[in-house]
Amino acid sequence: METLFWISTFTILYSFAGYGILITLLNKWKKKKNTNTPFSEEDWPEVTLLIAAYNEAEIIRQKIANCEKIDYPKDRLKVLFVTDGSTDQTNDIIKQYDSVSFSFSPERKGKIAAVNRIMRYITSPITVFSDANVMMNPGGIKALVQPFESNLMGAVSGEKIVLSETEDNASASGEGFYWKYESFLKKQDAEWNTLVGSAGELFAIRTRLFVPTEENTLIEDFVMTMRIAADGYKVGYEPSAMATETASANIAEETKRKVRISAGGIQAVIKLVKLLNVFKYGKLTFQYVSHRALRWTLMPLALIGAFASTLWLADTHWFYNLAFRAQSIFYLLAFFGYVIRDQKTSYKLLHIPYYFTYMHICVVKGWIKYFRGNQKVTWDKSERVVLATNRAA
Repeated sequence: METLFWISTFTILYSFAGYGILITLLNKWKKKKNTNTPFSEEDWPEVTLLIAAYNEAEIIRQKIANCEKIDYPKDRLKVLFVTDGSTDQTNDIIKQYDSVSFSFSPERKGKIAAVNRIMRYITSPITVFSDANVMMNPGGIKALVQPFESNLMGAVSGEKIVLSETEDNASASGEGFYWKYESFLKKQDAEWNTLVGSAGELFAIRTRLFVPTEENTLIEDFVMTMRIAADGYKVGYEPSAMATETASANIAEETKRKVRISAGGIQAVIKLVKLLNVFKYGKLTFQYVSHRALRWTLMPLALIGAFASTLWLADTHWFYNLAFRAQSIFYLLAFFGYVIRDQKTSYKLLHIPYYFTYMHICVVKGWIKYFRGNQKVTWDKSERVVLATNRAA
């Protein structure tokens, strides 16, 4: 039981704190290289902004208006919506705008199938992927494209921004805190070697590096960019390229998203099993295992192992007794967070123990759903928070 405790505790602490400290120290010891020369106005390459949309009539006008504000040479930017399977007014609305184009197939096979279908027709050297429900800052495309001045750059990820209010529920509070920490880790990863995956809401690749991804892939953005990294290219991170969206409206809506991502995570570990070969992939394997694979595989087991072992050992030594009490208090706070999960509060830290526990419950649910074959590749949209500013408008 002592062995179980120490292995479990190390896994938990390393995954959520130790790796962040270690990668930060590695960055401080790394010699910084000179940055690349910025593109001049006449040298910006042609770009296709590809947006996969399914039944997005409610937000498509806002998305198009957002695209029209992009600060990029208009003669070198093509905005293309792929709307496979849409049955609402999405296509009719897009037809009203000369600034964008769309491609449509009546069969709905999922996002990656739609992307695979259209990518063969894209000729621009850079393709930027964005979701229909996120809004970009005007300088986002330039920020994503600039790093491609280096021939070693294969993909670049932007930053996901979760909008929040003074008072939020557990879904919004937890997701906001999670993404702030993720942003820190992504910055450290990219500076030291390469980003591990990408933000599917906004990322770019060299078009020639695109290889069709299996149509059953659940988190295609992660798998796509990890394969580019495995081929020896760098995946960059540009926090100044921002994709903003609101959090899920409540925990029930967030659960749909989290379980899908968790199912996709265990699927990705299986699809990318070759990346566990540290002798071949070196730094990339270290980052991939530390930042992603541990969370998608061992973390829920480690949490159970740590609690069960201290419950068993609590009477044998004061240290184990203290560890048991600390975990018990944490899970009591998590239960309190569960009770108020959909209530808004300005004391957002109250939601953190619950959201942490909840995330790992979703991981287990994702495992079950994936291995039972119940996770569909097609996406059921989660209802999002409507901010007070939007309600007022």
